[in-house]
Amino acid sequence: MPAHVRFYTDPACPWSWGAEPALRRLLWEFDGQLEFTWVMGGLARSYGNEYSDSASGVGTGADCFTDLISHWLQVTAETGMPVDPRIWAENPLDSTYPACQAVKAASEQGWELGYSYLRRLRDGITVGRRKLDHMDALLAEAGPAGLDRDRFEIDLRSNAITEAFAADLDEVRDPPQEARDADAVGETEGKERISFPSAVFVPADGVSSSDGEPASAGEASGRERHGVWGDSARDPQALRGAALAAGAVQVNEGSLEPLDAIERLGRCATAELVELAGRPRPPVEAELWALARDRKLKPVPALTGTLWELP
Repeated sequence: MPAHVRFYTDPACPWSWGAEPALRRLLWEFDGQLEFTWVMGGLARSYGNEYSDSASGVGTGADCFTDLISHWLQVTAETGMPVDPRIWAENPLDSTYPACQAVKAASEQGWELGYSYLRRLRDGITVGRRKLDHMDALLAEAGPAGLDRDRFEIDLRSNAITEAFAADLDEVRDPPQEARDADAVGETEGKERISFPSAVFVPADGVSSSDGEPASAGEASGRERHGVWGDSARDPQALRGAALAAGAVQVNEGSLEPLDAIERLGRCATAELVELAGRPRPPVEAELWALARDRKLKPVPALTGTLWELP
């Protein structure tokens, strides 16, 4: 495996949802060339009137839930990824910590299944307005994500996963200097953190931690580490450059057409299909609706956009 990627995120982070077009482009371009560790950032121990997040401006208005609605609408306007912020008015999450731990548990079955599970949580929270912050709801997502549910439940309830998530929190709250230099450090619940999403690419022969995991953002040397911080992690060119610098080989380029993309990746938002096709949005949208007319695709309306899946 030529390169490892430590990807800093949270299942409820709207900017990370907005980065999915770039991430999916990266996964396709470097198919089989990258191995991911999903570093869970713990965006909120507890939502409520005391919650604040400097990067999103949450905590500056009348209440955090009104601020979150405004922030999500800002993200969808900038990224084109659909959201439904009514979750914060109707059925708000209590915390993102349970979902973060669930992603760590899912990743015990491989990083690909970890991503499949993370993607389901992102979709369910940001578009589906689902309260994915408690055990029963998180367990219910295991089967549809392709996980061994029984193994997932054992892992999710284990002390090892609690400790793994705690280690992620420590890493996220100790930003390296290059993240500071990139202005990709914020403050959440009174503590510094790396901006989400961010990614660090390390060559396979780079520094590794004692447990065999790829080195954390602070462990690898500057020569070995290729960071893509904050807003840059939504830029496909920045991610591609870091992957190449870390020794990965690009195996796909050009256009991945919408129907092929959905058959390969599953449900996709319009913005993702535009990025993968590498063409302007109007002709891609016209093609999508033509495929829907011919019953080759099914449109799934969201409050601020459309997702597409096989019928």
